[in-house]
Amino acid sequence: MKRTILKITGLAIFAAVIAGAPTLSRAADINRPATTGTNAAAADATGPTKFYGKVSAVDAGAKTFTVGDQTFLIIGESQMTKDGKPATLADAVVGEPARGSYTKGTDGKLDITKVRFGKVAGGKAGGGKAGGKKKKDAGATDTTAPAAPPQN
Repeated sequence: MKRTILKITGLAIFAAVIAGAPTLSRAADINRPATTGTNAAAADATGPTKFYGKVSAVDAGAKTFTVGDQTFLIIGESQMTKDGKPATLADAVVGEPARGSYTKGTDGKLDITKVRFGKVAGGKAGGGKAGGKKKKDAGATDTTAPAAPPQN
């Protein structure tokens, strides 16, 4: 009889520990400090989201630019380039393409991680020095027969 009571008590304690484990795990999350502003990217487990499109608006005062229906915020950690060189928000031109990645901040704003302004240069899909059509006469040798001399 004592053995049965000990087994039941042991199983009850084991069940209580298993049932309480998620509660203890959640308590650790509650005590963790909240991430704010620029640290929101580190808290985002999915990583940055990519975007591409033409710049439709630039607001230097608010440090934002708009692509499509999304307004992106330039933060201290934002990496900006144009034509392979470091850039500033002043290099964003309405009508020109922009592409890059962003994270969503705790305030709901779209914080720029990286952005490249301007047209795509190089790459596999044409453009740049290696792509595109060759000029008709570039490096070609003339395969036509020389004109016959006039006959007297």
